[in-house]
Amino acid sequence: MTIIRQGSLFDLQELYDLEPTQRFESIFSTIDIDPIFAVVTKKSRFGRPVELNYAAMIYSLIARITERIPFVKDLVHRLKNDMIFRLDCGFLVSDSVPSEAAYSRLITIISKSNVLERVQETLLLQAITEEFINDDTIAIDASHFEARDQAPPKDEKPETEPKKRGRKSKAEREQWLVEQAEHEANLPLFEKKIEDQLDVPLVELRTKIPQEPRWGVKKNSEGKNVFWYGYKAHLAVGAKSQYILQSLFSSGSLNDGKAAIPLLKGIHERLPLPSLHYHTMDAGYDYEPIYTHIHRMGHQAVIAYNKRNEPEPLGFDKHFAPTCVREHSYRYDSFDPKYETLKYTRPKECKDCPLANEALCQKVYKVKITTDLRKYTAPARGSKSWKDIFKRRTAVERVNAYLKEYFQLNNVRYRTGKRAKVHFDLVILVYNASKLAVDRMNALLVNDRVA
Repeated sequence: MTIIRQGSLFDLQELYDLEPTQRFESIFSTIDIDPIFAVVTKKSRFGRPVELNYAAMIYSLIARITERIPFVKDLVHRLKNDMIFRLDCGFLVSDSVPSEAAYSRLITIISKSNVLERVQETLLLQAITEEFINDDTIAIDASHFEARDQAPPKDEKPETEPKKRGRKSKAEREQWLVEQAEHEANLPLFEKKIEDQLDVPLVELRTKIPQEPRWGVKKNSEGKNVFWYGYKAHLAVGAKSQYILQSLFSSGSLNDGKAAIPLLKGIHERLPLPSLHYHTMDAGYDYEPIYTHIHRMGHQAVIAYNKRNEPEPLGFDKHFAPTCVREHSYRYDSFDPKYETLKYTRPKECKDCPLANEALCQKVYKVKITTDLRKYTAPARGSKSWKDIFKRRTAVERVNAYLKEYFQLNNVRYRTGKRAKVHFDLVILVYNASKLAVDRMNALLVNDRVA
């Protein structure tokens, strides 16, 4: 068998360089399509044709992503003209090739359920069982992609009456506070503050996330604003295994930080990962509720600090490590998980300082991380250990690039958010299936070498 005779371990690129038949067999074998088949199978004799091979149609949608076939009409064309491809997808010689309308109906049926999420979870649990996922760090980030829908014309804002100048009276201010509280209470969940998500069940969080295409904006590497009309993919990726452990599909206007808690809850409640300890994110996720939720999980947050018009801390450096009288930073020594305390030791510059033996200069400085979860993390900000863990965040950026370059994430061909989510879920499923297929090939290679 060719994949056993390879001289080095496989990666995703080598999987896609295999012959199509081998590649399809490897990827299809990792996906349990029975739940999807149960959803799309007809329950009565009325309606759409019964002679269609729905299992083969599901496999062909997966093959469309792996083969980078841009349009469904191109998929139908290839099925009609490539007999080997048709057989690889599971169609029989006697089966008729489905039309574009048949695929459209199939996508509509799938969009009415969360069956792809369930299949995805089953695949991840299988990868955990086979010990391919044993990460101690999760990297979280978001990536944008455009919608197929046309952006609506910009609404002209009506002219508003100028605000009354001066301070409000006590009665007016109390009335305004009541109106503001009532307004905020009636806002949709994802338009409220992030702390309102802390005690909301995971199922409710996932069902209430906005999914219709919206205008989004972000700063590029040059500091300029980039606008797009479409969606966001929020991913939680294993820094070592590079599996997508949780994913969320949202409108392009959703703040990145508002997707963090649903991702964290999904990992904590649905995946048994006892080796997990750290969650790393960029400065866009620097919000107190996110630190609070990670602390509740018993894990540690390694998130870049986002300074928000805050004054310089007195007696501390930029990483919130204490400083001596001469403003030398104390060195991070260790973390005591029992008391949740960071230990700092005297700076090396204080060795020959005349104040070293005075009461002004402590030998050891301890601080509890619960004093301020944003400022005090374990390991401490600025330490070598903190920087090493933060570097693992590049795993999620790498996966984002894979999804767009190899798996057609930015090639949404369906209108409306629900149908676009089917494309997103299929992309995530095929990526994880490809990862599992590669890991199984590598395990065979290792076993073959040992034998």
